[in-house]
Amino acid sequence: MNTLRLRVVAFIAIIMAVAVTAVACGGGTTATASAGIAPELVADYIHTVMEADRTAYTRHVVSRVNVLEGKENPDGVVPVEATEAWQQGSGIPLPAQMFRLGSEIANEKGYFTYNLISPWYINDSHAPKGEFEETAVNTMIETGEPVKDYQEIGGQQYFSAMYPDIAVAEACASCHNTHPVHLERYPDKQFVVDDVMGGVVINIPLAGA
Repeated sequence: MNTLRLRVVAFIAIIMAVAVTAVACGGGTTATASAGIAPELVADYIHTVMEADRTAYTRHVVSRVNVLEGKENPDGVVPVEATEAWQQGSGIPLPAQMFRLGSEIANEKGYFTYNLISPWYINDSHAPKGEFEETAVNTMIETGEPVKDYQEIGGQQYFSAMYPDIAVAEACASCHNTHPVHLERYPDKQFVVDDVMGGVVINIPLAGA
């Protein structure tokens, strides 16, 4: 409980910092930081928490289930299936679905948005959108490093950061490699553990104009 409280307090502090962090300048490509935490650092903090939670869910929950997308898991000890169709039965969500469920809740708050992005997307909502995402995802996959920049979306200035989405467990790679949509769209693409499978993009709105 103490760890959870500390995480909640830290997260609230981050969100408060976002409100006073950056003021966008004219031109749409540069910004100056006011008193507070730089948007680059805020994005890093947010991503660290998201990455840790998703990795923990993948390694310590999904990897322990008895059945993974219809296939017996020899290392499974939990009598449940991790499946894309978890809502139609008694299963649990796959890591990407769990991540998206969290993003839908967070995005409603309006403080910032985040989403999964990949050139090998299965869910159409994860396709790269706009100039930043289309350019950043290719650069990130080529270098394995985060890509950060300012962009304008619907007249609003944002600081945007894209981080590599890495296959941290065999479950990540196998689920994608055997998915019917993946096999149809990308028959020659087979992921292995530690591959960059796409990215996580975070968009932080900047105050001012």
